[in-house]
Amino acid sequence: MSAHEKAKAKAEQAKGKTKEAMGTATGNDRMAAEGRREQSKGDARQAKEKTKDVFKH
Repeated sequence: MSAHEKAKAKAEQAKGKTKEAMGTATGNDRMAAEGRREQSKGDARQAKEKTKDVFKH
């Protein structure tokens, strides 16, 4: 996995987790849902990069 893409995926996951926690703490369901969506995007990006690594070797 390229270091840049890995870092991007981790950052997306962390941002989503923070946003979800803030939304939950403040009772803002929309923000919590956006956070979960961002985490999912980060997870998907990470899975894509891992799959690319498998086929490289």
